[in-house]
Amino acid sequence: MSNIKDITDDFLSLFLPRPCLSCRAHLVRGEEVLCTGCLLAMARTDFHSRRDNMLEQAFWGRCQVERAAAFSVYNRGSRIRKLIHLLKYEGRQDVGRMLGGLYGSVLSGSGFMDGIDMIIPVPLDAARERRRGYNQSLCIAEGLASLRGLPVRSDILCRTGKSGSQTRRGRYERWENVEGLFTVRKSDLIRGRHLLVVDDVITTGSTIEACVNALHDAGDVKVSVVSLAVAQKLTL
Repeated sequence: MSNIKDITDDFLSLFLPRPCLSCRAHLVRGEEVLCTGCLLAMARTDFHSRRDNMLEQAFWGRCQVERAAAFSVYNRGSRIRKLIHLLKYEGRQDVGRMLGGLYGSVLSGSGFMDGIDMIIPVPLDAARERRRGYNQSLCIAEGLASLRGLPVRSDILCRTGKSGSQTRRGRYERWENVEGLFTVRKSDLIRGRHLLVVDDVITTGSTIEACVNALHDAGDVKVSVVSLAVAQKLTL
C-alpha cells in the first residue's frame, strides 16, 4: 500500500509540482512545505537543551516559567519570518502543523517535553479569529502534540479583549496593554498540571507574561513556554 502511495505521489509531482515555500524548488517525496536544503539552512536556537537560556532569562522577574524555548530567531531576513507570514496571513495552516511537528520531535528528543501534561495555545481575540478562520498558535500546538498525543486545549485560556500594537511601547506600557487580557476557564482541569503555552512569535514577551500569570492565578500549575520564533532583540 505504501509503495502505491509513493508511486502516486511521484506521478502527481510530474504534473502538479509542489514548490518549497522558501526557495520555490520542487519538493520531492517525503518533503513537506520546505525542501531539505531550506530546513537545514534555517537558523535554529538550542534553547531546548540549555537551562537558564536567554529566552528563560527574558521572563525572570516577570512571571514564573519552568522552561522556555523557540525554534528559530525572528528578524527581517529570516526564513522563519516568511513562513510565519504565510501561516498567519495566507491561510497556510499546514506550515504551522509541519513546523510544530518538526520542533516537537526536537523537543521530545531533548527531554524538554518530559512531564508536560497539556498544551495550551495563546488565544486570538474573537474578531480576528473569525476573520482569519483559525488560530495560528493552535496549528502549531497540534503539530507539537502529534508525536506524543498530548491533549491540546484551546478552551482553557481565553482572551477577554483586544490589545493594541506593542511595537512602540515601553516595557511598562506593554505590561499595561495586556494586563487582565486573559482569563482561565475550567481551572479544575489544569490544577496540579504542567502546562505548555504555545505562541507563533515572542516579540516583547508581554503576551506570554500575561498568559502565564493568568494560569498561575487560576490554580496550582507549572508553566513552560514554546514558540516557533523569538525576536532577536529579546535574546541579546
